[in-house]
Amino acid sequence: MDQFPTDKHAASWSGVAPGNNESAGKRKSGKTRRGNPTLKTALVVAANAAAHTKDTFLSAQYRRIKVRAGHKKAIVAVAHSILIIAYHILKDKKPYEELGSTYYDQRDRAKVEARLVGRLERLGNKVTLESIKPAA
Repeated sequence: MDQFPTDKHAASWSGVAPGNNESAGKRKSGKTRRGNPTLKTALVVAANAAAHTKDTFLSAQYRRIKVRAGHKKAIVAVAHSILIIAYHILKDKKPYEELGSTYYDQRDRAKVEARLVGRLERLGNKVTLESIKPAA
């Protein structure tokens, strides 16, 4: 991994870094570059498999992105995450720690609660929140 100073360099070389083409404030093509075709194919296949697993961080990431960007962009985003994870495992020599499927919900719990309460109220429901203790 010494060939790549950062994980971003590795992602760019592999061809799974997000494209960014903007001019005068207007977003143009966000197409990824070609990169290494063998590695890119392997990452996309792995991302497809990871996206269809249950209760994992990568599957939660896929579902989150797919809603607003579509299947293909979500798969490339998951492939990018897999490469970043692999880079740090190899570079730092530390094992992978699964964040879990509830990572995004737990990260900003108050914001998630407010969004869901607002959504229920827009449907005509009256909502009061009551905390329950998780089972020990």
